[in-house]
Amino acid sequence: MTLEKPIHIVGGGLAGSEAAWQIAEAGQSVVIHEMRRLSVPGRMTEAHKTETLAELVCSNSFRSDDADYNAVGLLHSEMRRCGSLIMAAADAHRVPAGSALAVDRDGFAAAVQEKLLAHPNVTLVRDEVAGLPPEDWDSVIIATGPLTSPALSTAIRGLTGEDALAFFDAIAPIVHKESINMDVAWFQSRYDKGAEVEGGGADYINCPLDKAQYEAFVDALRTSEKTEFKQWEKDTPYFDGCLPIEVMAERGVETLAHGPMKPVGLRDPRTGHRPWAVVQLRQDNALGTLFNMVGFQTKMKHGEQVRIFRMIPGLENAEFARLGGIHRNTFINSPRLLDKTLRLKAMPRLRFAGQITGCEGYVESAAVGLMTGRFAAAERRGQTPNAPPATTALGALLSHITGGADATTFQPMNINFGLFPDLDVRDGKGRPIRGRDRKKAVAARARADLDAWLGTKLAAE
Repeated sequence: MTLEKPIHIVGGGLAGSEAAWQIAEAGQSVVIHEMRRLSVPGRMTEAHKTETLAELVCSNSFRSDDADYNAVGLLHSEMRRCGSLIMAAADAHRVPAGSALAVDRDGFAAAVQEKLLAHPNVTLVRDEVAGLPPEDWDSVIIATGPLTSPALSTAIRGLTGEDALAFFDAIAPIVHKESINMDVAWFQSRYDKGAEVEGGGADYINCPLDKAQYEAFVDALRTSEKTEFKQWEKDTPYFDGCLPIEVMAERGVETLAHGPMKPVGLRDPRTGHRPWAVVQLRQDNALGTLFNMVGFQTKMKHGEQVRIFRMIPGLENAEFARLGGIHRNTFINSPRLLDKTLRLKAMPRLRFAGQITGCEGYVESAAVGLMTGRFAAAERRGQTPNAPPATTALGALLSHITGGADATTFQPMNINFGLFPDLDVRDGKGRPIRGRDRKKAVAARARADLDAWLGTKLAAE
């Protein structure tokens, strides 16, 4: 008897892991190819620290978990309804973060890997797929993320006739909690969000700055020594969602005070007043011993980071578990190159998933992996892949990267309500409903349409 060929996945990050889970749960065999091996020199990337599947390399936050008023929270909800492994692991390893979903990064990745390796339909191979996958692999998902190997990038460019687009992602530092001066800093979420949850409402450590301290800090950022780029990197732009803190500081002295250092919704318990600016730190592990500096991605040299970040009140004696860094990110022009089920038009046996498709964010990457896995499994069963409705968060994201975006100006995109088809909702006087009420109506439509797509009716959340 001839055994059915497995579906191959290149890359064991969030997208690849989610795609593998969806395929395995659909009863199909899948092989994950992950090149990272700590024991072999040259088998790691510039950003990864472990060889664990689904390692989080930047923030530990999956952002808002509000399924009624936030598009990423709605995406969380939809993925849970689709049996997402990534969301199940995130929920199991959640750490306090107000209304956001943040995770213990080590526990989360370990849980994803454990579940995949225990599944009878999953095989993990520690190797690099250098160049195009072998021709006898008739169904392949490329989920190599922001750090696709040079050999594979070159092969993709040769196949598509286009240069891969690229930008830089920057990584925020992580601080040992015991080194934070809690006589100055305090626990609070903005506007006490999350207070309705038991133990919530005080999930962030806040370090306050007065006007003079803030201006001195901004000046230090602007004059700091930065990491030098290689010649081939110098024209690579940043993605605005991951701008280094010093790049933001160069845009104007008040930029940070209206961005990641905005003090709104916070009150210093020592003075009873709102500070001029504030640095927030979010719990990074389940033990609560590590906190990351929210929005403080940086390309400053390591010595400069220690010197300048210790200017922040409360961090005078900060000890860093990890300093900030920077890495190059690549993605393809998906609206031009991919079909509606994420197959490469030039070679349909190849599908793409995750950040390489031009989505941005952990959850978005995993969501594209989820859809790609479902499409590949359906195709293997001889069925026509069925895309989720564009009125859902999954469908809106898919529509954007496979044609909704302008191919001539395509850039990475987070999920947001602007990607959803319009919904004409009116009040009792016939006036269009805007703001929060409209978002809630769009979310309700999305849940109903997703249930219809899945062929089931699940309990309302």
